[in-house]
Amino acid sequence: MIRTRTLRAAALAGALGLTLSLAACGGSDGSGKASGGDGSGPEGKTIAFVGYGNESPWGAAYNKTFTAALKDSGVKINDLTSMDAGTQIQNFNQAVSQKPDLIVALVLDTQAAVVPIQKAKQAGVPVLLVDGRPDPSVEKDVMAVVSDNPKLGEYAAQNIIEGLKAQGRDSGNVIVLMGTKSMLVTQDRMEGFDKVMATAPEYKVIEEQDTNWDPTLSGKVAQQLFAKHGCDGVQAAYGMADYMALPIVQAAKQAGCKVGGDDGLVVTGGNCFKAGIDSIRAGELYGTATEDPITIAKQSADYIERYFSGKNPPQSELVPEERVTAANLDELADQCSQA
Repeated sequence: MIRTRTLRAAALAGALGLTLSLAACGGSDGSGKASGGDGSGPEGKTIAFVGYGNESPWGAAYNKTFTAALKDSGVKINDLTSMDAGTQIQNFNQAVSQKPDLIVALVLDTQAAVVPIQKAKQAGVPVLLVDGRPDPSVEKDVMAVVSDNPKLGEYAAQNIIEGLKAQGRDSGNVIVLMGTKSMLVTQDRMEGFDKVMATAPEYKVIEEQDTNWDPTLSGKVAQQLFAKHGCDGVQAAYGMADYMALPIVQAAKQAGCKVGGDDGLVVTGGNCFKAGIDSIRAGELYGTATEDPITIAKQSADYIERYFSGKNPPQSELVPEERVTAANLDELADQCSQA
């Protein structure tokens, strides 16, 4: 049966997973609900959108879907997206000075975003963070629609361990190409990944490289790592997004390494994309996980409409995630093939 994920189910799961406490403007009114929406609806409201740049495939898909989802609502979106962490903080500060009705931010440097979040609070401008959780020092000051990043890291480690055990390996070296290390998104995924990998100490992580969610850089770094360690020196790889995992597959092939099958490189991805699903079907990518940009874009747009309409959404919503392998591919292929 094809599995669908409704916004209502996601919102309910998020409400159950709510852990953030409450605060004033941009946070909550003390009831566990977001405060600040005037109940008049999104028509005529202005959003400063401090999101990821379109250079990121995930960012491009999110931005397109998010904008389209709010197109008919009457809200005006001021595009301040960037994949440069320094530029993004400048844009965040600019957004605060413009005093929009809401700042929507997907931050690349969680710690650096603390100051503009504090400035937004002082200016009375509400902030909605999407994807990664806020720094704990300001978690009471923002609303949030966040991915379950620890779980995504756990799923990646499960894929690697399962794939290596299926090959009958009692040892193996693993390389990891991470997203931007300064993001709690990345740090939380690595925490989950390391926790599960620790249960299989026969498999050793020998390299962790920050490739900034960049598929081109991921390919270059993967080439360097295969040149350094050789095909016999790497048995598995984790690319934190499918568009980072697939360059690993390509680099391995170029290095003359076998991929997949009974004794080839075990590769897992994340942030599922259609290309990743196709690669699993082809037997090259062992697995991936959800956190597709379309699902969270629609959920965050829906959150904004509820907020502006006075429906008091939870201060924080968690987007549930799923592990994806050949075993359950048909259940999640539709969700993962929208970008």
